[in-house]
Order: sequence, then C-alpha cells, then structure tokens
Amino acid sequence: MSGQDQGEPGARDEAGEPVRSRLSDSGRVEAFSDGVLAIVITLLVLGLRAPDQRGAMVHQLLQQWPAYVAYLASFGYVGVIWVNHHQLFTRIVAVDAGLLWRNLALLLLTSVLPFPTAVLSSAFEYGGRGDQKAGMIFYALVACAMASTWLVLFHYLSVNERLIASDTPAAFFADERRRALLGMIAYLTAALVALWQPVAGLVIACALPVFYGLTSEGWSRT
Repeated sequence: MSGQDQGEPGARDEAGEPVRSRLSDSGRVEAFSDGVLAIVITLLVLGLRAPDQRGAMVHQLLQQWPAYVAYLASFGYVGVIWVNHHQLFTRIVAVDAGLLWRNLALLLLTSVLPFPTAVLSSAFEYGGRGDQKAGMIFYALVACAMASTWLVLFHYLSVNERLIASDTPAAFFADERRRALLGMIAYLTAALVALWQPVAGLVIACALPVFYGLTSEGWSRT
C-alpha cells in the first residue's frame, strides 16, 4: 500500500464529504527507524574509555565497572527497543501522519539515551552517594519517558484499525498499553528505590530490558 487515500471512520469535512487522509507504506519508516537505532546503539560505546595512565591499565579497567554496567543496561534497552519495534511493524500495513509523529517521539527519546547513560556511569565511577542517586534518577526518568512513547503509540494503533494487519485485532494494541504502563511504573519505582539505594535502582533498570525482550511478541502471546 503506497500513497493510498483512506477515509477516517465517521470523519467528514464542512461540506459533509468523508475526510480522507493519505497513507503510505511502512517500509521507509522501518528503514529510517533502524538507522536511528543503529546510530544510538553505536554511540553508547563512546562512554567506555581506554586506560591512559602508564602502569595502571588493570586498575583503570576495573575502575570503569559502572560504565560497563550502564553500557550493558542501555545496550540491552536499545536492542530490545529495536526487537519490539520490528515486531510492532510486522503488524502494521500502512502509516499516516499521526503514526509518523508518534514514531518520531519514540526515536527522540531513544536518541537521548546515550546521555543519561554517560551521566549514570560517571556518577557511579567518580561521584559520591548523592551523585549516584541523581544519576540513577535521571536515567530512570528518561527511560520512563521512553516507555510513555510506547504507550502513546499503542493507544494510537488501538483506535486506528485501518493501519494494522488484518490478522491483528485492535484489541491487541489495547492490551499492549498495559505492558508500556508497567514499564513506566517500573522505571519510576527504580527512581524511588534509588533514593534509598542507587545500586538497587540500577538492578531494576538492568532487569527491565529482559522483561521487554521476553514479551517482544506481545503481552497476550506471552
């Protein structure tokens, strides 16, 4: 389906004629999204540094353990986003302007992820307990905002059946909203836990990509 006009159910213009919105194939959206996610997942490694002090290579490598943990957490997060995004578009046959903007919001929050990752690793590597709390809370809030874009995306698809494949009921995306909402709650919980124990908050953040990986084909399938 490419450049095809489809009528919005029940929508009419001032003359009483059905309003028609332009739909397009989802291929370009997937290709663009894959490119953005590939760049983001590559940028994450820039937070890791080679030792620069003579005779202290092992010490410096071990000292960077927070950077390794933050990198793995964010790599897993972006990787799972890519898997979930791919699974999402296997159920979409066309895109409209509303879906394009919501997909861009998802990519916006994804592209920001290397920054809170760097802040988090720096806080654990060089900062005190207060810095660790701030870094963990910042990371968790950005991740929560990311989950909210999935919630918006799933809701839009649940009320726009014309965009989804015939073998996927709109109720599927209505159910998926619960999965996105659970992610938002979990990351907010990680932020709250970080006020007490930053490392515990980091453990929650590392565990969530596992959950989203296991449920990548949908809440109901799981």
